Amino acid sequence: MYAQVQNGIDVLLQQGCKPLSGLRVGVITNHTGLTREGKPAWRALLDAGVHLSALFSPEHGFAGILDEPVKDARHPETGLPIYSLYGEHKSPTAAMLRGVDALVFDIQDIGCRFYTYVSTMGLAMESAAQYGVKMVVLDRVNPINGLGVEGSLTDLDKRSFVAYHSIPLRHGMTVGELARLFVVERAQRCDLQVIPCSGWKREMWYDQTGLRWVNPSPNMRSLTAATLYPGVGLLEFTNVSVGRGTDAPFELFGAPWLRADTLAEYLLKRDLPGFACMPVQFTPSASKFVGEACNGLRFTVVDRRRFQPVRLGVEIACALRRLHPREWQHERLMTLLTDSRAYEMVAHGANAEEVWTYMQRQASAFRRRRARYLMYE
Repeated sequence: MYAQVQNGIDVLLQQGCKPLSGLRVGVITNHTGLTREGKPAWRALLDAGVHLSALFSPEHGFAGILDEPVKDARHPETGLPIYSLYGEHKSPTAAMLRGVDALVFDIQDIGCRFYTYVSTMGLAMESAAQYGVKMVVLDRVNPINGLGVEGSLTDLDKRSFVAYHSIPLRHGMTVGELARLFVVERAQRCDLQVIPCSGWKREMWYDQTGLRWVNPSPNMRSLTAATLYPGVGLLEFTNVSVGRGTDAPFELFGAPWLRADTLAEYLLKRDLPGFACMPVQFTPSASKFVGEACNGLRFTVVDRRRFQPVRLGVEIACALRRLHPREWQHERLMTLLTDSRAYEMVAHGANAEEVWTYMQRQASAFRRRRARYLMYE
């Protein structure tokens, strides 16, 4: 039995789009910005009589198919400009906002800090504050639920486009809730309005909402991939494959130099809750190790309520440091980890339990910090 969850776009349409009445609107969206019936948000807003003056696209472009910097374009149906926020500019410029009174954000996130759609939202909020433009965030559910919070926080000097703000790797918040946090902690002068979801509860996973799944990016092809991503994805800037160029990104992990049997045995002995793995061999057709046979593991989420993806990432990192001290190039782990103390612990061979305990102390502190911004039970 599915819940009848509605995202912010559906709630806004039921309100007759009153928050946008009389305003010239720019919409930051992509292929995931759909109504419950599957109509693109931009089309639904036009049909409702909203005056659209510009469109903006995030990483992967307006159609969500690119894995490269994105150029500005012209929307074929409306003739509106599509300004790229993943190319020469990461945030809307004064020129882009000329003729825009309000920015609407409607993109599906997946609940992980380094998934860049929330960075695009945060930077747009800063631009909106700078140029006196209203910001309306149409909320969407967190696909991997709103209860799980895992991982340490970004160091203040390590913020980047893959770490916009000091939040955990798995933050357990919706984009609307994050916007409420950002407006207090990063974009104080932003005139923000969040249109909440209807019918969503924090314990819900995406497949319990009745909403159709649309791959949020080219390699995020299932809810299982999204569930694994905060941990497996954490390692992808190092010299390992996370399954890009295969039929199961983020469900596969490996490298030509990996002793997969040994790693599988190590992880299974760790008795990680809700998790299983088995050795496999795969050959990526894109990304790292193209055409090379990789010794690796296939991950299985046995019980998603108990599974802790970030803990898996920490366990793998500590295992690689111990089992492959020469082969594994750990230095680039910092790109997505963004926490110097956690990185130094891994680099110096700390036990995974020690690293995880430290990280979860930070996650617990964040739970208290985020409480005032939450909108759902």
